[in-house]
Amino acid sequence: MRYSSPDLLEHLASSYVLGTLGGGARRRFERLQRDRADVRVRVTQWEARLSQLAVSVPVQQPSPQLWKTIAARTQPAASAVAPDAPPRGWLGWLKPAGIGFGGLAAGVMVASVLFVTAPGLFMSSDQIAMRTGEKLPPSYVGLLTDAQGNGKLLVSSLRHGKTMTVKVIGPITPPAGGTLVLWAVPASGPAFALGPLPTSGSAVSMLPDTSEKLLSKVSKLVVTLETDAAPAAPSGPVVFSGNCAKLW
Repeated sequence: MRYSSPDLLEHLASSYVLGTLGGGARRRFERLQRDRADVRVRVTQWEARLSQLAVSVPVQQPSPQLWKTIAARTQPAASAVAPDAPPRGWLGWLKPAGIGFGGLAAGVMVASVLFVTAPGLFMSSDQIAMRTGEKLPPSYVGLLTDAQGNGKLLVSSLRHGKTMTVKVIGPITPPAGGTLVLWAVPASGPAFALGPLPTSGSAVSMLPDTSEKLLSKVSKLVVTLETDAAPAAPSGPVVFSGNCAKLW
């Protein structure tokens, strides 16, 4: 499946946050979040939108029957097999060590708790940080603002990736005449175009080379208003600007 469509990513992010995205699709989307900063931004935005719904929902006290049902499913009755009866099935190998089904279930529960409370036993520190939102995947990121300092655009590209995502985070008035063009400005050398920009929503575009080769020496991003649809160099007025940061 191609994940370059902004509409598809919006649909997946909203379904993921709502909890209606399940099975293999949910697992694939979770892997996509770990790999792409722009997807994580979409999920965060949907979480912020939908979290407001919880404010208007009254607190519901679960019934005693609910807890009994949970206990019945998570704590099954002891096996009716006699203590000295020979073990059956694939659990038989556990019997010499004195481990029955209850011990196995308890072990699984303990492992699950450890995975949540002590994930460092199972994952690297970088993986933990990415899963908890404390750290983004290695990326080039730029936040562009207008002359008053208002945020307008979020530009991101994974390190060594060949796609660029541009997200509009502030209102942009479509130019009456001309095109908004995004430029990368290296510390030394001429600026080069990264492509036209959306005035709302978000867009994913292909880069002519990897972001590592294109952006490793870029310190600044600017947006100019150009009358030429494919300008060779920036000639119009600067509309937005911001630094190009390396996140890793």
